Amino acid sequence: MSNPRFIYTGDQLKHISFPLGGIGTGSIGFSGAGRLVDWEIFNRPAKGIGNGFSHFAIKAERQGDVLDARVLNGPFTGDLTGDYRAEWARGFGAGARRDSLAGVPHFGHAEFEGRFPVSALMLSDPAFPGVVRIEAFNPLIPLNERDSSLPAAMFAITVTNTSDAPIDYSIAGVLGHGPVQPTAAKPFGQDGINGVSVTTPREADGSPRRTELVIATDAAETSRQTYLFRGLWFDALQVYWNDFTAPGRFRDRTSVPDYDAGGMPRDRDHSLQAAHITVPAGESRTVRFVIAWYVPNFEKYWVSQYWHFTEPPAPGATWPNWYATEWPGAEAVAIEALQRWDELTGMTERFRDAIYGSTLPAASLDAAVANLSILKSPTVARLTDGSLYGWEGLWPDVGSCEGSCTHVWNYQQAVPFLFPALARSMRELDYTYNMDEAGGMSFRMPLPLGTDTRTESPCADGQFGNVMKLYWDWKMSGDDEWLARLWPRVKRSIEYAWSPENPDRWDRERTGVLWGRQHHTLDMELFGPNSWLTGFYLGALKAASEMGRHLGDNETAEDYSALFEKGRSWMREHLFNGEYFVQKVDLNDRSTLDPYIDGRKSRRLAGANIYDLYWSEEHGELKYQAGEACLIDQVLAQWHADLYGLGEIFDRDQVRSALDAIYAHNFKPDFGAVFNPCRVFSARGEAGTVISDYPEQARRPAVPVPYAQETMHGFEYSFGGALYQNGMIAQGAEVFAAVRDHYDGAKRNPWNEIECGSNYARSMASWGAVPTLSGFSFDARDKSMGFAPLVRHGDRFRSFWSCGSAWGTVELTEGALTIAVADGSLTLARLRVPDGCETVRLHTGETLEHDKHTDGIGFAPVTLVSGGSLTLLGSALSPAALRDVATLQ
Repeated sequence: MSNPRFIYTGDQLKHISFPLGGIGTGSIGFSGAGRLVDWEIFNRPAKGIGNGFSHFAIKAERQGDVLDARVLNGPFTGDLTGDYRAEWARGFGAGARRDSLAGVPHFGHAEFEGRFPVSALMLSDPAFPGVVRIEAFNPLIPLNERDSSLPAAMFAITVTNTSDAPIDYSIAGVLGHGPVQPTAAKPFGQDGINGVSVTTPREADGSPRRTELVIATDAAETSRQTYLFRGLWFDALQVYWNDFTAPGRFRDRTSVPDYDAGGMPRDRDHSLQAAHITVPAGESRTVRFVIAWYVPNFEKYWVSQYWHFTEPPAPGATWPNWYATEWPGAEAVAIEALQRWDELTGMTERFRDAIYGSTLPAASLDAAVANLSILKSPTVARLTDGSLYGWEGLWPDVGSCEGSCTHVWNYQQAVPFLFPALARSMRELDYTYNMDEAGGMSFRMPLPLGTDTRTESPCADGQFGNVMKLYWDWKMSGDDEWLARLWPRVKRSIEYAWSPENPDRWDRERTGVLWGRQHHTLDMELFGPNSWLTGFYLGALKAASEMGRHLGDNETAEDYSALFEKGRSWMREHLFNGEYFVQKVDLNDRSTLDPYIDGRKSRRLAGANIYDLYWSEEHGELKYQAGEACLIDQVLAQWHADLYGLGEIFDRDQVRSALDAIYAHNFKPDFGAVFNPCRVFSARGEAGTVISDYPEQARRPAVPVPYAQETMHGFEYSFGGALYQNGMIAQGAEVFAAVRDHYDGAKRNPWNEIECGSNYARSMASWGAVPTLSGFSFDARDKSMGFAPLVRHGDRFRSFWSCGSAWGTVELTEGALTIAVADGSLTLARLRVPDGCETVRLHTGETLEHDKHTDGIGFAPVTLVSGGSLTLLGSALSPAALRDVATLQ
């Protein structure tokens, strides 16, 4: 049964653009009305940009008479005055966009179901003899990076005949030829697959403009028009509709006149592939279409911003996309998609059903899965060797903030849990290309790889957060060889804190606390100790101590461990004010900046020295400091540590007190009364959690940290996750629900969370709710897995899990806990589970002998593969004491 939260109707359809594409391939947006929008498949963003009047349409005939014909769109939801992003002379002031086909007969009712990665659009109209369901998706299969990176959009179009007699239906897919001109089209057929292929014959093999587009179907009965009519004005659409509404099948048009329109407007060329089916009364039939693309050569088309790098790399370099090394062209992509349709659909739906079958709070589940769409957007690319690279987000036609920014990607949890090989590739790139000899890590990676330039400084949260994430990547894989190879660089990155070559003087005296000039994700620097950034430093020390000990580097491990304990003790005693953690800084002390006067110059304000940037003469204060602020991220490192099984970074009682304070001060139930001079992500009637707030007794600086009053969703999700981790279930659910209520389709696109641009990577912090609410832990080193669920629905708990080699579901019912493998191979010898296990039984019926440990049970190693399961039986095993999600938002 569908959850109403994932059903969109009426005004909720307005802003929907559901991305269809592979990881690193770009995507096509499937709108709430079924329109094909946001054609972002040409190696760059293209918000609001279509591809001619590409669409699907349907015609109903009986005994040679056309009963009805209309495009497979619901009611137009755009601006009837026009659109600023439409083509010249067809934009705002020219009426509804022609490429929306608002002027063509369409369906009167639409209902959109979005359970990423699969969408379904239901269309009906009193005048049309039938109802239509379009299921649109691209494969998303955990651990399977290849199939999840297929450059294609897949459509299953099901027609149900609601009349009392058979009807012949024709479903046509119309494909624009793309922005690069001129193009050439040709039909192709292979093994029951028919389609039209579009190429750019004048573009050389290495040209970034080289493009291949394909529309294809595996229907038994087909017809086509290799080219639609080429004319001026509105001729192409007019003649196409004449042809479509005539009885019978399409007569092919294999060529068009070769002329230039000059100054006359005309539509770009289009091709058409049709499928024909007969549907008996009361029955349904399905046809399958694929739109595939192949734009093999990625170009550095953008000019790197001056303040991002010491010497911004020039545009113009090109390299092959990873998918161009895996498939020879768009025809091959389309053929594989159709030939493997059942397999790809089956595995994608298996994932969808596993995750949406979870008994987690609805808004938290929605947040976790909807934001996986970021991986299918142009926010990410796969470099030639398959490594994952990302922007922070997307502006309408250019990536926003390049370079897999460590202090933004630091938050996301989707990649390490679902595609751990891609997560390791990001770590490889950072430690290979992004570190200098002293150990400072540039927080943006320039392209092409190997470009010799850096960000103006390392950032503390990104540099030390990378160590914590590498620790989790290692635990997920159990790959000691990989860890050993990176270990010397990991050590160098940690020891940069006290290196005399670190001009920012992070921890010159080896105190375990960051004191100096600390760059961070709020884009400026803090001076003096604070729990937010020192927490990351301590987390890195603790993680590195454990990794070093495992590798036999005991001297380093003991050194890091002692430094961790020293810093942790100091932070506990000096940064906690009795309610929450503060920054230790004298806002009136200008001399705080003196050690940095001869250091690097900021590139944000050309020629500025440290005083220009951070001292306000008018107020007699340091600028951009937190001071006594209650910061949303003050215990962020503990959220990371709890996700990765790293243990305690902070005193747990102080963590809970700080979280209480953030919820009390920073969470705002209605932004109608909140002053916000920054970017507006929450408006009147909406709730959210601000970056920084000052309780009544706290000193409020004249110029606080940047973005103080904003609600940035990745911050909110990590805060909500920390609430969950610390038993504050209702508050965590409320924080997640507050964010997702912004994205209801009527106000904003549910599959496009924003921050510094669209499809913002930090929002993938939301995935952390899935392992957190499951109490999931994993360590490939000792073949251990654990579950300590926090919630239930009725009489059971159920959730999705994934590790480095397998994924599946876990379910706790009265007297039984079952771990099932949906795909992959999982070897276990130890389970950390609630006390009460009496019997361990495999799906084969075999009973395993087991030993009890303080935190679970152990047994001889057993390997589970797809379809296998392991069940713990015991009268004390029960979900009854867990919080029922029916009581939560």
